[in-house]
Amino acid sequence: MRRPSLVPAHRPGRTLLHRLPAGWALLVLAVAAVLVVGVRSSGPPGALALLVGGACLVAALAGHAWARTPPGVVVGTVRRLALPLVVLAGYQLLTSGPVRGAEVVLDLGGLVLLAGLVTVTTPTDRLLDTVARAVAPLRLVPGLRGHLHPDRVALTLTLALRSVDVLWDVAAQARDAARARGRGRDVRALVTPTVVRAVAHARATGDALAARGLVD
Repeated sequence: MRRPSLVPAHRPGRTLLHRLPAGWALLVLAVAAVLVVGVRSSGPPGALALLVGGACLVAALAGHAWARTPPGVVVGTVRRLALPLVVLAGYQLLTSGPVRGAEVVLDLGGLVLLAGLVTVTTPTDRLLDTVARAVAPLRLVPGLRGHLHPDRVALTLTLALRSVDVLWDVAAQARDAARARGRGRDVRALVTPTVVRAVAHARATGDALAARGLVD
């Protein structure tokens, strides 16, 4: 049984979404993100922002249904997202009102599920090759020449994708340990070990890359 993930793994299929070039999939995701964030940042909370966020969420769910993503994968993503979503929405509810809180749920939920749709329908190596090709022309920009390495950019993206679930597991383990000690409501008992383990994971990853000559 696969572990629920915020970044679900690729699942082979024959739908149009699976045949869509990786560049187009990333472009659609980028346009959706710019549209959602742009509308949300353009003014006070309102019907337009709710409409755009809701459309993003509905499109993401419809895309998963079209791609025949197993319901357990979608539910697993929602479960992983539930806690930060509740915290962020609750904060916005208290500080900016219920409309802003609803915007957070729709925007963040829609974009995360849309990103998951891209990773489910597109193999990771195709995504990374596309990113490497997309950033390659930037090597001609003065100031970046000789400093920008497309393969390293793709490697960084790979590590970022893998680290999402790793850090989430670290936080979950710290939370369980705090509860076991009767300190489930102590923020320091959750944050401190999470940060320490996250830094340790980052250093271990950096040492492993350096040992293989992949970074300076």
